[in-house]
Amino acid sequence: MRGASEKFTVAFPLWVVLGGLLALARPTWFTWFRGPWIVGGLAVIMLGMGITLSVEDFRRVAAMPRAILAGFMAQYTIMPLLGWAVARLMRLEAAHAVGLILVSCCPGGTASNVVTYLARANVALSVLLTMCSTLAAVVCTPWLTWGLAGAYVPVDAGRLLLDTAQVVLLPLLAGLMLHHGAPALTRKILPVAPPVAVLTIAMICASIIGQQAGHLREHGGRLLLAVALLHAGGFVFGYLVSALLGHDTSTRRTISIEVGMQNSGLAVVLAGRGFPDLAAATVPGAFSATMHSVIGSALAAWWRWRSGLSGEQGPPTMAGPRDLRTERKP
Repeated sequence: MRGASEKFTVAFPLWVVLGGLLALARPTWFTWFRGPWIVGGLAVIMLGMGITLSVEDFRRVAAMPRAILAGFMAQYTIMPLLGWAVARLMRLEAAHAVGLILVSCCPGGTASNVVTYLARANVALSVLLTMCSTLAAVVCTPWLTWGLAGAYVPVDAGRLLLDTAQVVLLPLLAGLMLHHGAPALTRKILPVAPPVAVLTIAMICASIIGQQAGHLREHGGRLLLAVALLHAGGFVFGYLVSALLGHDTSTRRTISIEVGMQNSGLAVVLAGRGFPDLAAATVPGAFSATMHSVIGSALAAWWRWRSGLSGEQGPPTMAGPRDLRTERKP
């Protein structure tokens, strides 16, 4: 991906923030994008992610087991515990608490690969961590949500598991099959997949914010603070845990970004399908997409500046994020 398409993708925090602000001012511009549109949009994003994967990616996991294990465990321990703790400490209402916990139990988001690229960290590791946490989400996300959110409302773990498999696993497998079965078509799709994903995420978030605009004007500040604490904590503790384990600077930054940035679109879809009686449970996911994008991009800019001062050029394995690696031939 080059030129205008790449610039559009890298500026994804701007589009998410702009969409949210417009949705608060003009909700009807975005509220039509709901229900099947949101589910279908996420499926397109996951399909695009699957297209970039190959069987070789799974083999590469074995080449860096310590970093993969550290990032994976941090993803599914730090964030869920932070989500539960923030919800309790801030005494969020049930719908917001469930939504925040669901966000914290989701896998890393594909946007983390772009932010890792901007931070001059280890993009290859970021791609593998996103892949591993996403595949594990089929079991981890429903199980953790059931365990941590069950104190607020009944959680149907079986339904969450089925929903997660439908919106995550099936599109990923379809993309993987397309990657190996139709390489010519894959090469045509890859350049447009990142901007489509960015636009879809922005529309999902704007739709949820538009649907809850009145409620957010009255109660949005408290929830926004809770989401900010969740993601800021994820970035900080992800870095500290990696440092304690003795990883190099590039790996620390990568794990920090991967832990701090969640698949917020998945959280929105699962909240809508798994908790139909709690409409406000979708809002933390929409806020999350905006918050982790802003914090992650600011952190990446700071680290990139620091790398420039020290003359760092990034690890030798860095080939650009999944969203930007169009040079790789299937």
